[in-house]
Amino acid sequence: MANDIRVCDKCKHTQLKSIVPKLQKLAPDAEIRVGCKSYCGPCARYAFIFINGRYIKAANEDEAIEKVRPYIKK
Repeated sequence: MANDIRVCDKCKHTQLKSIVPKLQKLAPDAEIRVGCKSYCGPCARYAFIFINGRYIKAANEDEAIEKVRPYIKK
């Protein structure tokens, strides 16, 4: 089953050039969508990733990637 991963292109705590390849490596079957998620309050303060219906937030991009691992469908 494919993973649904979404990241915001306006988030100040992540860089699309680095986070998208990391997510693709973590979940090769994932459908990664990039765009505003209307999650602006937390997005301004934290790095976040929306994965399979859950918002995961962390202090930075690498921590967010680590927190996402348990939610990846195999």
